[in-house]
Amino acid sequence: MRRVWRCAGLRWSVDGPVLMWGDGRGSSLGWGKRVAFGVVEGGVRTCVGARGHACPVAAVVSGRSTGVRCEECARLDRTHSVAADTVADDPRPYRVYLAWFGPGMVKVGITRVERGSARLLEQGAVVFSWLGQGPLMAARRAEELLRAALKVPDRIPYADKRVVRAGLPGPGERVVRAGLPGPGERVAEIRELHERVGRLDAWPESLQRAPFEPVDHTEVFGLAGLGPAVGVVSELVPGGVVSGELCAAAGPDLHLRTGRGVVVLDTRLMTGWELTAAGDGAAGLSVPVRELRDSTVQDGLF
Repeated sequence: MRRVWRCAGLRWSVDGPVLMWGDGRGSSLGWGKRVAFGVVEGGVRTCVGARGHACPVAAVVSGRSTGVRCEECARLDRTHSVAADTVADDPRPYRVYLAWFGPGMVKVGITRVERGSARLLEQGAVVFSWLGQGPLMAARRAEELLRAALKVPDRIPYADKRVVRAGLPGPGERVVRAGLPGPGERVAEIRELHERVGRLDAWPESLQRAPFEPVDHTEVFGLAGLGPAVGVVSELVPGGVVSGELCAAAGPDLHLRTGRGVVVLDTRLMTGWELTAAGDGAAGLSVPVRELRDSTVQDGLF
């Protein structure tokens, strides 16, 4: 009898990405590692529950959803969510950060000090720098202030991040594709914003400012020289197989080299399914894949 696994999502450690499983164990992922699994034939994708509790009705959820929760469990999960701004009395210190995901793609956010840079790795931030540290509500006020002052969004869709991720040169490397910003240009973009933040007068008094110390994740993600993806897995299906060689990872995304080219797998699509190890002969993909067009190729004159 083949063993069945339930994926609990992708986590980032100091050593790189780790696929977590329902029993608490994890599978470390490294460049060149073969990622291969199958979805149990005849299975359905079920809600993962909320706040550590199983979904009481084991509700079926869409294969295309990255949230993996039914409406009721999603509501319960957000009840105690800092991201949803429903928690105001958390005594733990928070940091405010400035993150760069691609040309013109910058956002401001907050994360608990104890988490270190894990939040930035989970979001797929190519470059980031801390802006300040202090109580939760002060961090929240600074976050809203900076979004308005810098005119940056509160979130950037993963689909947009994937388009500009390929080919970014790492520290000390030359530009691989024309128009892609090198390490110096990336740092310069957030340095200018960091300096603007330093000139703001409405900064919360209880929030200690942080110096500009940029961190580049290009090498951590394996993005240097990464070729453009030809597609992205849109959903898993019963009986489907995913197999490929890991060549990069950023946020929840795994970039897999397959027979058709590099295909991106958002690991959030894996949760809620019963999975099995694919046989040695498994190759390629037998799940729906949405083709991606190279955004550097001009469609017409304008």
